[in-house]
Amino acid sequence: MILEPVLPVSLTWYYEAALRLDVESTPRGLQMRRFSILLILAASAFAQAPPTAAKQAPSGPPKPAPRLASGRVDFSGLWRPADIFLIEDISLGLKSGETVPVNAWAQEVMKKHLSKDDPEASCLPTGVPRHAPYPWKFVESPPYIYMLFEGNIHSFRQIFMDGRAHPADPNPTWYGHSTGRWDNDTLVIDTVGFNDRFWFDFVGHPHTEQLHTVERYTRPELAILTEEVTITDPGAYTKPFTINAKHRLLPGDELLEYICQENQRDTQHLVGPAGRP
Repeated sequence: MILEPVLPVSLTWYYEAALRLDVESTPRGLQMRRFSILLILAASAFAQAPPTAAKQAPSGPPKPAPRLASGRVDFSGLWRPADIFLIEDISLGLKSGETVPVNAWAQEVMKKHLSKDDPEASCLPTGVPRHAPYPWKFVESPPYIYMLFEGNIHSFRQIFMDGRAHPADPNPTWYGHSTGRWDNDTLVIDTVGFNDRFWFDFVGHPHTEQLHTVERYTRPELAILTEEVTITDPGAYTKPFTINAKHRLLPGDELLEYICQENQRDTQHLVGPAGRP
């Protein structure tokens, strides 16, 4: 992704900066103040390398994940992507030596994608498995689990936990129709019924309405949530493949109001083919 000189810093640079700050030890309010200073410095210099988080002293062994009265692991808390795999390029979350098995159609589509045409850059929902680099959380309200997102348009996903099946012919939507179940301490979410309008990442990996995702979330320790998502889409990929990513806890924090559409001027400065910043 290339930025015109008129805009020395775009949202994509902000994303990179956010992901490289130490969220476990730095309150988000302080992070926001850092961002303001960094943006001013970047604007004056027209180019700055993203900041590097200050090195922290070892904090001892990881703390265990909390548990509910039932004994099951508790997924509560505010989370944020700990890496860029589900933001910039899903291929980064593959196992070593693997490649995204795009078919001929998907390859041609990706060649035509331009950064400015990324739906997420226009404040539309990210779809699945993509994440915005903003906080999000699980909310359990049986028989549902909700995923609330600060980014984009305050999107949410609804996961049915009552054992129901997917509709035979679901209406295509940005987040699809999701059913969930617990496999011991792992939350498994099965989703179909997607529209074909979102990209998987900045690079522009596409999909079709045949997309089927299976997400597996685990909390191996207090501050880490792992996500494994298997993607099946015979319309765009030659075989199923699996991406692994992590999310980090934002302790003591809450979702903030963020209106992506307000004063949105970023896309007019995004030029060139789709790609990582």
